[in-house]
Amino acid sequence: MAITPSPTFRSDVPHPSSVIALLKPITWFPPMWAYACGAIASGAPLLASAPIALVGILLAGPLLCGSSQAINDWFDRHVDAINEPDRVIPSGRMPGRWGLAIAIITSVLSALVAALLGPFVFFAALIGIAFAWAYSAPPFRFKRNGWLGNGVVGLSYETLPWITAAAALQGGAPAPAMLLVALLYGIGAHGILTLNDFKSIRGDRQMGIATLPVLHGAQNAARIACLVMAVPQVGVAALLLHHGLPLAAALLALLIGVQIACMARFLRDPVARAVWYSAIGVGLYVTGMMVTAVALRTLALPVFAM
Repeated sequence: MAITPSPTFRSDVPHPSSVIALLKPITWFPPMWAYACGAIASGAPLLASAPIALVGILLAGPLLCGSSQAINDWFDRHVDAINEPDRVIPSGRMPGRWGLAIAIITSVLSALVAALLGPFVFFAALIGIAFAWAYSAPPFRFKRNGWLGNGVVGLSYETLPWITAAAALQGGAPAPAMLLVALLYGIGAHGILTLNDFKSIRGDRQMGIATLPVLHGAQNAARIACLVMAVPQVGVAALLLHHGLPLAAALLALLIGVQIACMARFLRDPVARAVWYSAIGVGLYVTGMMVTAVALRTLALPVFAM
């Protein structure tokens, strides 16, 4: 009796599940959250502006962040073969040059969708796309240096989505206070990204990728990450206090205090506890972002027409 073979997919066409794995939905949260914070902080009526906000969230997450993940995986496929061979490209689930093709397609789609939201958003999206390619692709390959690479990603994941949301919903360039808050949270995200580098120290060292743990050792890199995360948040709390928002500043200070307590435990064994602290510390960090956004909403900050 003949046995019917189980259905297979053509080797030269990726299965949809492989495309989703390449775009990494789990990574979309930070820019989508930052966009939501910018939308709330803008002071725009959320119900009336919901369609614009939803398009912006789609742009920040699946499109811009998704394209950055595809770009990174394509140009990191040799490193991933050492660090994470089960990833979609080194494992062969994303055949041929499909990884590169998807990176290009999603980048173009990102620019087209951004154009619908106005010139400020379009310009910011182009910066984000340029950062994504320069981060992973030669000749720039910013990721080879942990200071530069993590800074670029922090600005792309937190600062740009925040200010583009405010611009899209307000119809103009955000106020200086809004820009400063977005910039501070983008700088703090540098520390968050350093936490991710602890899991790939061996492969990064072999491939010449100078992350902070490779450059400075695990213990010093952990101290730097904690400092870079904490100081910008203190700056945001001081800004809230300056603008007459003591309750929001106090709540943010409480969140910072809990983070510092967790940092002390993380620093005792940074390699083993990087994932633990990333889960807890990042959760507290983004909670503070939303507290700040709600507080800024009450200020009705001015917008600069474009």
